[in-house]
Amino acid sequence: MNSIINRKTQFIDLGLLDYQEALDYQVKLFQSILDVKAKNRDLPSDQQLETNNYLLFCEHPHVYTLGKSGDEKNFLISRENLHTINATYQMTNRGGDITYHGPGQIVLYPIIDLENFFTDIHQYMRLLEESVIQTLAEFEISAGRIKGLTGVWLDFDKESSARKICALGVKTSRWVAMHGLAFNVNSNLDYFKFIVPCGIKDKAVTSLANELGQSQNIESIKSILKLKVASLFKMEIVN
Repeated sequence: MNSIINRKTQFIDLGLLDYQEALDYQVKLFQSILDVKAKNRDLPSDQQLETNNYLLFCEHPHVYTLGKSGDEKNFLISRENLHTINATYQMTNRGGDITYHGPGQIVLYPIIDLENFFTDIHQYMRLLEESVIQTLAEFEISAGRIKGLTGVWLDFDKESSARKICALGVKTSRWVAMHGLAFNVNSNLDYFKFIVPCGIKDKAVTSLANELGQSQNIESIKSILKLKVASLFKMEIVN
């Protein structure tokens, strides 16, 4: 356990960024935290170094990503034809199955040392979901969870009409987290037709714009989501 608790968290908005570039940046930050933790193993408690935390926001060009436990059968378009929809495909080391990222979707990557906050992966996942649930509540949209499934759902208590508005997939090592969530704000939902989202065959996907009937100010929603995450994790945001 860290002898120094650091809840300062640097906020970085990467804008529209290629998935691989964003992944490389995540890995760089992730490894820098692990390196500090490795050094701390050999240091007395009064010489321990702080570990940093980062909150990355971005959007990606059209891309389908498959998690390490995913099934390629949930990918419904051949890779050879991806160019026809201006999309790419990428294997990744997060948990979860196949998902889609694209413009109009807020992607949140917390690269944090959970030992600065709490050491409970289940709690971590639920708080990420809660940050989106609380953001949606600002628009008077009731959202929640479905037992046995990750992510944030609308009509979560109705089997026939439940629809997913936010997907989650994370990776952790020695309590350091990377990857995160994808929140459909102004997403082009047609792109979900080419996959079985997160491997779930009988549930629909939606977006905030779809629910409200008009395009939304994504920068405003980022600001709300950032505040919700900071509050739930008791972070001190540093820009």
